[in-house]
Amino acid sequence: MLLSQISIVNYKNILAATLDLSPKINCLIGHNGVGKTNFLDAVYFLSFCRSAYHSVDSQVISHGEEFFMLEGAYFSEAGDTENVYCGMKRGQKKHFKRNKKEYKRLSEHIGLFPLIFVSPSDSILIEGAAEERRKLMDVVISQYDNTYIEALNNYNKALQQRNALLKMEEEPDPLLLDIWERQMAEEGTKIYLKREEFVKELEPVFQRIYQTISDQRETVALQYLSHGQRGDLLHVIQRDRAKDRAVGYSLHGIHRDDLEMMLGGYPMKREGSQGQNKTFVIALKLAQFDFLKRTNSRTTPMLLLDDIFDKLDARRVEQIVRLVASDEYGQIFITDTNRDHLDQILGNGNFDYKLFEVNDGVITEKKGEKDV
Repeated sequence: MLLSQISIVNYKNILAATLDLSPKINCLIGHNGVGKTNFLDAVYFLSFCRSAYHSVDSQVISHGEEFFMLEGAYFSEAGDTENVYCGMKRGQKKHFKRNKKEYKRLSEHIGLFPLIFVSPSDSILIEGAAEERRKLMDVVISQYDNTYIEALNNYNKALQQRNALLKMEEEPDPLLLDIWERQMAEEGTKIYLKREEFVKELEPVFQRIYQTISDQRETVALQYLSHGQRGDLLHVIQRDRAKDRAVGYSLHGIHRDDLEMMLGGYPMKREGSQGQNKTFVIALKLAQFDFLKRTNSRTTPMLLLDDIFDKLDARRVEQIVRLVASDEYGQIFITDTNRDHLDQILGNGNFDYKLFEVNDGVITEKKGEKDV
C-alpha cells in the first residue's frame, strides 16, 4: 500500500500541510521538537484510527483550535485508489471514513493499511513491563487476523468481570466466577495459540535481520512465556482462585504473557548497550514487517522510522538503510536531525526518494536534492 498524498489540519503543531509523497523513501529533516514525529503519528492515525502516543483523541488537536482533520490518498499494488478521512471537533466523536463511507466499527479498518512504526520510545519494549511486549504482539497479529481483536476484547471483558467479583467484600457467587473463568479460558487459549505461532515464525527472521545489521557480532533470541504453556488454561486460572480472591485480581491467564528478549544467552535488559538495544528493537520491528508482508496478502506494509540513526554507529546505519531500500520493502518514512548524514546515505543508493524540511510544524519539500 502506498500513501501518495496526505493532508493534515490542526494535528498537534502541524496547522496545515498537504504533501505529495515518494512511493519509496520520504525523509523529514529538522531539529528535535519541530513536528517530524507528529507527521509520522498522523500517518499512523490513518492506519490505526488512533494516535500512537495519545489515548484520548482530542489531545492531538492543535492548541487553540476546535478540530483536526486528516486525509490520505492511497494506491494498492493492484492499482486501486483508496481515500481515508478522519475528522473530529472538540467535545464530539471522531468520524472515520474510507472512500466516503463511515465505519460502523473501527476494527473493520485495522489491517487494511498496515504499517510498522519504529521510534525511540520503543526502548520501553526492553526496559518496560511485560504489558508493552504483549502490546507489540497484539498490534501485529491484529493487522492480519480480525478474529484476534475479537478474542482479545472478549478475554479482557471476562477478566474485568472476574476481577470485579474478586474485589467484592462479600463472597462472590462461584457460578458467576465460573462463567467468566470459562470465557477467559476459551478466548485466552485462542490468543495463546496465535501468539505462540507468531513468535515461532518471527524469531528466525528477527535473528537473520539482527545478524545483518550487526555484522554477525552478537547472538540474540526471543522466547514466548505464557501460562498457556502450563496445560489446560481453565485449570490454571481456577486452581489459585483463593489466592486471587486474597489479592483481589487474577494472577493467571494470558494477560500475564511476556516475550523474553535475550542477548548472548542473557536478558537484553541487563546486558545490552544503547546501540545493541536499538539494533534489537529495529530488527524486531523489521521482522514484524516481513511477517505482515507474508501473512497479509492484501498489501505491503508502510514502514515508519523515527530517529533511527541516534545511538548507532555508521556501519549499522548503513546496513539498515541498505536493508530497507531493497525491493523487499515498500514505502518508507524516515526522520532525522542530521541533513548531511541522510544526504550521504541516500546519495549512494539508486532509489526514488523525497526530502522534506520541518520547521515549527511547517513542512516544505526540498527540490532537486538528488543532485546533491
